[in-house]
Amino acid sequence: MNIERYESGGKEITFYLSQQEDRPLIVLNNFSGDAKTVVLELLRFHTEDFNLLSIGNLQWDHDMSPWYCEPIMKGDAPCTGGALAYLDLLVSRILPEALDKVQGTPAYTGIAGYSLAGLFALYAMYQTDVFDRVATMSGSLWFPGFKDYVFTHTMKRKPKKVYLSLGDKEARTRNPILSTVQTNTEEIAEHLQQQGMNVEWELNKGNHFQQPAVRSAKGIAALLEV
Repeated sequence: MNIERYESGGKEITFYLSQQEDRPLIVLNNFSGDAKTVVLELLRFHTEDFNLLSIGNLQWDHDMSPWYCEPIMKGDAPCTGGALAYLDLLVSRILPEALDKVQGTPAYTGIAGYSLAGLFALYAMYQTDVFDRVATMSGSLWFPGFKDYVFTHTMKRKPKKVYLSLGDKEARTRNPILSTVQTNTEEIAEHLQQQGMNVEWELNKGNHFQQPAVRSAKGIAALLEV
C-alpha cells in the first residue's frame, strides 16, 4: 500500500492506497486518526488488497451523532447531531477526492466505524446509497431513538454485507441507557436479517475499550470476504 496524508474539509485523511486496479474501498471514520494500528491488525487476516480511507480530526460527538442527545453520564459532552452535515461533506467532497487517487474504479465501497462511528456508519446507510456494505464495531446502538429509527426506515441501498459486533461486558453497567446496547444490537441484527440482509453478528470478550483495533480489523475483514 502507498500512504497519502492530506486535509479535506477540515478533516485529516490518511489514505492507504492499493497499487492494483479496481480494488475495494473501505471508509473508516476513526477517533484516533491514521488507523495505523487497525492496518497492522488487518495484516493478520490476509485480506484481499484494498483501499482504506481513514478520516480523523472529527468533531466526534457532533459529526458522528444523528440527532441531539443529552449527556448520558456526569461530565460527558452532549451529542449535537451533526451526522447529516458531515455525511454531506464525506459524500460530496472527501470521497470524490479520494476516488481521484484510486487506481481504476473500486469494485465496491464500504463504510466502517467503532463506537459512535459505528452508529454513524449504520445511519449513513439510511441517508445515502453510496455504500454497499457496512461494519459497526462496538457501535453506540444504545443511542436514544436509534433502534426505533432503524425499525421505521429503509436503507437507501440493500447492503451486500452487514457486520455488527460488541464486547460481552459492554451492557454490564448501571447506566440505564448504555445497558441497552446489547439488546438493541441483537434486535437490530435480527431486524436486518428479517429484511433479507446478509448479517454477521459477533460477540467479543471484554468491555467497550478492549482491543478496538482488533475488533475494527475483524469488521473490515468481514466486509472484504463477500
